[in-house]
Order: sequence, then structure tokens, then C-alpha cells
Amino acid sequence: MDTITSKVFMVRPSNFGFNAETAQNNAFQDNSGSLTKSEINSEAVKEFDNLVSKLKIHGIEVIVYEDSAKPLKTDAVFPNNWITTHEEGIIITYPMYSNNRRLERSSVIIEDLKHKFGYDRHYFFEHYETEDKFLEGTGSMILDRENKIIYACLSERTNIEVLEKFSVLMSYKKIYFHSNDDKGKAIYHTNVMMALAEEFCIICMESIASEVEKSEIEQQLKLNNKEIIEISQDQVNHFAGNMLQLKNTKGERFLIMSEQAYHSLHEDQIAKIQSYCRILHSPLNVIEKYGGGSARCMIAEIFQ
Repeated sequence: MDTITSKVFMVRPSNFGFNAETAQNNAFQDNSGSLTKSEINSEAVKEFDNLVSKLKIHGIEVIVYEDSAKPLKTDAVFPNNWITTHEEGIIITYPMYSNNRRLERSSVIIEDLKHKFGYDRHYFFEHYETEDKFLEGTGSMILDRENKIIYACLSERTNIEVLEKFSVLMSYKKIYFHSNDDKGKAIYHTNVMMALAEEFCIICMESIASEVEKSEIEQQLKLNNKEIIEISQDQVNHFAGNMLQLKNTKGERFLIMSEQAYHSLHEDQIAKIQSYCRILHSPLNVIEKYGGGSARCMIAEIFQ
């Protein structure tokens, strides 16, 4: 089973903007500035199209779905939170913390994916929303698909009971822990402080207070022959944890990240990453500022 894929889908935003509901526990969002709502969406679309173009130029297969204008969905550009695809014909949809983000779950996208790739099993986790229990896809979970391991930092958006449900359903070992930002607040999604590639892992160990939890993560990563590349809290604030490794149709490996994330990295970190794969970065300043998510959040992987 592959950990990375050459096929992804992305959702071009129609009404991208600041979401006050998600900002309750997403410290990365910032609604300051002079841009109008229309200007924010326009700039986000440009950033989106630029990233898609770079992925395609480098041989990565990208399906682009257009977000519908109604109902209004400010965060549709982040589809990895509501859906994952898996080998053996499996799709899973997830319970979302924010009421208005639940509108992003698209039957049109699901049916098109089923038609294109033959998915014939769909597991629904969204009923947990009635119990205020959430698990936001590969925002909440870092999946080592090859070794069948989940890494997850618990938060309001990552519930241990739903995590256990996924673990049992998909026969994954779960490693869960607690991660706080530089102000002591729980980090809302695992994928802002950790990114897993085939041969290495980028992670902010200093955000994990428990030495026991750190040790468990380190031992598992070393057991699976992953080099640990540590990043700082400041680099997390610049989205250096929000990265995704992909391959192209020729099998070449790339680590996808934002321009801001790339410029926050030190020379030795860049050298370590480039010893394994090429770096592909793109400016995502507006999407990061108002949406609180970056390159990884924008990309939903297709496994079949």
C-alpha cells in the first residue's frame, strides 16, 4: 500500500473568506486588513489556480471541482477535512466542528469520484455531529497508509471516540497525543504541526509537552525508518507543518508547501528534505491569512 499518490482533487472556491465559527479554535485565521470580501475571494482563486497549475506542470494529476455559489461555503477550498479515499474502493466522510462547514460535503463530488474510480463502499461518520464529536479527515489524522498508523493530536476537532472508530474500521494503529501552540492553546489540527512523507517526518516536537507522548511518536517513526525533521513553533505559525508529499506519473517525489512555509525553513531543513524529494512551493498568503489553512489542507488525495 502506498503512502503517497499521484492523483488528487481540489475545490476551486466560489465564496472564500473568513469563517468566524472556525476561528473559535483556529488560531491561524486573521480577519484584519483592508481587502473586501470580493477581493479576498478573487485573490484566493488566483492562488488556487496557481497551485493547481504548478502541480499539473510537474505531472501530478489534479481533478478540479467548482464550488457552488449557493449555499455559501467560505472554506470549500479545504476538502481534505470532510472526505478521504482509500484502496479497496472505500470513501469515508467525516463529522465537522463548524455547522457551516458541514455544507461542504458534496454528493456531486462523491458520485463523480465513484464514477471515475469505482468506489463502492462509503462509510459515514457524520452522525457523530449530533453528539458534538468530531474528526476532520486528514486535518485531524496524519495517515501512514503503508504501515497503517494514525498520528493525531486531540482537540475539539479530533475526538478520541471517533478516532477509535476509524482505527477499528480501517485496522490502523492509533498514536494520539496533545499539542499546544506558542500561547498554550490546543492546536486544532494535527496537519499544521506534522507532515509525514515516505522516508521522513516533519514535526514540531516542542509543541508536545508530554515526554511520554514524544517518546511514543519518536519510537514509532524510527521503527518505520522515518527521519525526523523538527520544526519550531514559529515555523508552525508560518505553516511549515502543513505540507504534503505527492508523486507524479513518472514516480518523481515532491513535497508541496506554501511560499511562506518554504521561506520559514532553515537551510539544513531544506537540504534534508531535498535529499529525499523536490520541493514545490506556491504563494498562498490570502488563503492562509483568512482561512487558517495552507497547501496540505487544499489537497484531497485519491487512493484506489
